[in-house]
Amino acid sequence: MQTLHVELGERRYPIFIGSHLNPQELLEPYIKGRQVMVVTNSTVQPLYLSHYVEAIQQLGKQVATCVLPDGEKYKNIEHLNLIFDALLEAGFNRDCTVLALGGGVIGDMAGFASACFQRGVYFIQVPTTLLSQVDSSVGGKTGINHPLGKNMIGAFQQPQVVLADMAQLKTLPARELSAGLAEVIKYALLGDVEFLTWLEAHMDGLVAQDPELLAEAVYRSCAHKARIVANDEKEQGERALLNLGHTFGHAIESYLGYGVWLHGEAVATGMVMAADLSHRMGWISFNDLVRTKKIIQRAQLPVACPQIPLDEFLAYMSHDKKVLNGQLRLILMKQLGQAVITNDFDVELMKQAILANQI
Repeated sequence: MQTLHVELGERRYPIFIGSHLNPQELLEPYIKGRQVMVVTNSTVQPLYLSHYVEAIQQLGKQVATCVLPDGEKYKNIEHLNLIFDALLEAGFNRDCTVLALGGGVIGDMAGFASACFQRGVYFIQVPTTLLSQVDSSVGGKTGINHPLGKNMIGAFQQPQVVLADMAQLKTLPARELSAGLAEVIKYALLGDVEFLTWLEAHMDGLVAQDPELLAEAVYRSCAHKARIVANDEKEQGERALLNLGHTFGHAIESYLGYGVWLHGEAVATGMVMAADLSHRMGWISFNDLVRTKKIIQRAQLPVACPQIPLDEFLAYMSHDKKVLNGQLRLILMKQLGQAVITNDFDVELMKQAILANQI
């Protein structure tokens, strides 16, 4: 087992990364009260729910569960209310803990519920997908979608602890694993060209779900995110770099309908669009653009999206959280491994990059 920490002063918390982690042993120091609500979905429920419920009960805790339907399309206020219903019906108090057992949707919704219930209760992340292990479970961003924009309603809610168990990835469909690899590639493109070289050397093994390679990828990705979050928890500056490809990707997700494309698939094509625009602006070479596309394709991810009317694509981009004072800001690459936040780009070149990467 490897351990990282997100350094947030008194709110410092560990990320445990390994295979067949012992939840009873690792969770005990981080469950503050006697009540635990385990939030999961209908896919994860038969795989892991009983294991975690039994482990927490053995600690002498009162455990209740809330099982939501599986899918991005359920990440909305209607299904968020089901968590509140479960907490209230179980008579949970301000010292309770909400434990998210699932992928990014469950982590975001359970975290948001924990931030709101009785104005804030304890929160634990047990991410069961690669995407949630390397990205959404770390850093405290929680929330739900709105028909006009993804993740537009939410709160910052840091967990007490994160358990990333590589053994749980064995049940992950290949498409979901690839979606997680999109976020892994993101860390390399935005800030670590040596990691990009490592990914190019090991991508076939990662796609084949080699547990040691996956653990290394998770560790390196979480280390990047933990450092950035410690420097900029509320995304006032550097943390926005973690959204490389996301402004384009969120527009794709919103237009197609949440869940039609997985988040990682949309981000993958979004990163190609960002790289394409970076190339058109003269920041990265054509060979860098090709290299970006190639590593994304090797991860079994799309590099172009279906045809989306440009005016609608731009309208969804205008609802992005990175719009500041009416100006759209994008995350682009000065070079591979060096991303920047900028509103100084040519809109016509941006339109060309969007249109060039549709099929």
